[in-house]
Amino acid sequence: MKTSLILSLLLVLPAFGAPAKVLYENKFEKAEVGKLPENEFLVLDGDFTVKEEGGNKFLELPGAPLDTFGVVFGPTQTNGVAVSARIFGTGKGRRFPTFALGLNGATGLKLQVSPAKKLIELYSGEEVVASTPYTWESGTWTMLKLQLVQGADGKQRAQGKVWKQDGREPQAWQIDYTVTANLPAGRSSIWGNPYAGTPIRYDDLQVTTAESGS
Repeated sequence: MKTSLILSLLLVLPAFGAPAKVLYENKFEKAEVGKLPENEFLVLDGDFTVKEEGGNKFLELPGAPLDTFGVVFGPTQTNGVAVSARIFGTGKGRRFPTFALGLNGATGLKLQVSPAKKLIELYSGEEVVASTPYTWESGTWTMLKLQLVQGADGKQRAQGKVWKQDGREPQAWQIDYTVTANLPAGRSSIWGNPYAGTPIRYDDLQVTTAESGS
């Protein structure tokens, strides 16, 4: 009985592929407060610095000025890669921040939470190519995950999901888009626009190989 069960499991496991391999990770535990780890991050724009609160260190984008800011990090990749992070922001009155993480450099893909629109949006360059409803909760850490994989048909698929940190990760991808643009090779990225005039925080950055069997 046990032998039959083991054989059955061995037959099933290859369908799911190998587990994701970590290519880059930063939880800012060893980072110096008040500075940016310049050997790991390239600032595209914005005054990003490491801050600490309650014993937790994170990267923070200040609440002013109001514009879109970003940094890139991790290895240069083209396909078969995933990026994840947790991001914290707060709304103020009817103003809300937007924040995102991306793949393939500054002009590649971005998975953006747009609280004012109650949407998750997928950008390819400057164009919104897919979106889905999402209600963001102010003053909480939000988990974001974006990956780029090659499907059985040979086409690239951008897949993204967003969920509240203390909630359960969705099993299904909330965005699953067949990429038609030629994406450049590039590093992963995080982005923010502090429309509410309050800081945006970033933590637990991770780049891995994409999930198999998606």
